[in-house]
Amino acid sequence: MTRKRVVGITVLPEYIQTEGVEGVLDSLARAGATAVSTSPYVMEPADEKTGSREPPGDSDKGIVRLLDRPLWGKREIFVRTEPSFVPDLSIYEGLRYQPPEPGPLTHAEGAIVADFIKAAKTKGLKVYFQVMSAVPPGYRVQFGGPEEDDIPRLPGGVLPTRRIDNNGSLASSHIVDYGCAMLRDLCRAYPDIDGFRVDWPEYPPYTPDGVFLDFGAHARKAAQRMGLDFARMEGDVGGLRSTLLGGLNDKMLEDNGALRELAARPGVTDWLQFKTMLAEELLVAYRAAIDTDKELIAMAFPPPWSLLSGIPYRKLDGVCSSVQTKLYTMHWPTMLRFYGDAILEANPGLSSEKLLRFILRLLDIADDAGLPNYEDYAYPGPDEAHPCGVEAQARKIRQAQTEAGSVPVVAAAHSYGPLDDVRARLRAAWEGSSAGVWVNRYCYIADEKLDIIREETAQ
Repeated sequence: MTRKRVVGITVLPEYIQTEGVEGVLDSLARAGATAVSTSPYVMEPADEKTGSREPPGDSDKGIVRLLDRPLWGKREIFVRTEPSFVPDLSIYEGLRYQPPEPGPLTHAEGAIVADFIKAAKTKGLKVYFQVMSAVPPGYRVQFGGPEEDDIPRLPGGVLPTRRIDNNGSLASSHIVDYGCAMLRDLCRAYPDIDGFRVDWPEYPPYTPDGVFLDFGAHARKAAQRMGLDFARMEGDVGGLRSTLLGGLNDKMLEDNGALRELAARPGVTDWLQFKTMLAEELLVAYRAAIDTDKELIAMAFPPPWSLLSGIPYRKLDGVCSSVQTKLYTMHWPTMLRFYGDAILEANPGLSSEKLLRFILRLLDIADDAGLPNYEDYAYPGPDEAHPCGVEAQARKIRQAQTEAGSVPVVAAAHSYGPLDDVRARLRAAWEGSSAGVWVNRYCYIADEKLDIIREETAQ
């Protein structure tokens, strides 16, 4: 039974460069992995002015994170990237977004990605590329982003100022057309790849600004094409947002009838459907863009965030070979605080404890009453257990699978954290999914965690 379930690990190219092809493959064998994903770039050290921090700071909340597996001898480092291949510019002709230019690093080290793919497949592993769905150029989450008129908007066409992701509008043809071209180009450059794990094919709801999208010009045109009343959506969603961010009181948190009434307005219902329709169109376009023998895998938020992100769990049959539902539990307390801090700032005098209980009920991240105080929730340090229930994690996978129907839901677990906590979360993921687990990512997987992966997935 276990051999039919995937055990995947994300290994980004910098570790292939620093540990070598065989070194990484030895680690994957030690973990009992059956699949691996990497990305089409190569990396080198940089300075703070010209590079980005590895590991990512997650809007400074994750600055506590350090690498378990050092890069170039360091547990935190600033880096820059170049593509690992030479793009075929004819594929992108006439498009707003163009691939990054190859440079000296491409020509010096880029071939190692193809070498790794070949060697991994020789070992019997399935090999995938992880790419971004809506962050041009799409090779890595920290590098890139949309032009201003492709940024999704809040009600009233207002630019969001507090987001974690840098996704473009899923309603923008510029974003979708570039994504299709990138996937076609990668199929050309790497014909042996088994498929693509596309990250954030949705509206990532990390913050209130990330939730209340998309009301830009691209979205208006798409809504009209889909037969939806854009003005009603904008008005009803704007009303809900205004209430949460300025019209909330303790009584509304205790008896949330008024909030339920606002959330049930036709424009809000249409808006949730609208985001799902946009995400579905994006994935359908990406499925059509890649070779028929390649898999398309959506990496997505779990319920209930999926309702806000728009990931179309119920519409993936025939589009995605599987969906990987993220159990990135270090983000969950941080998202609770992003929501709560914004609401408390906008509603002076509101009880933080009543707000905490309200949000915990909505998000379903605890197996009990949760931590006692609002301030107890924060981004966990490297040696701190994630304040999220293991049963809650399994519930989210089971709910996602119910919604996805016949499309397999793989639990995407995260390796950041202390050993015992990683083991408990990996066990919950493995037990919660009949399709298997995917572990993100290799930079946090010390050798002891490789052993944990093998032990837990052998059950």
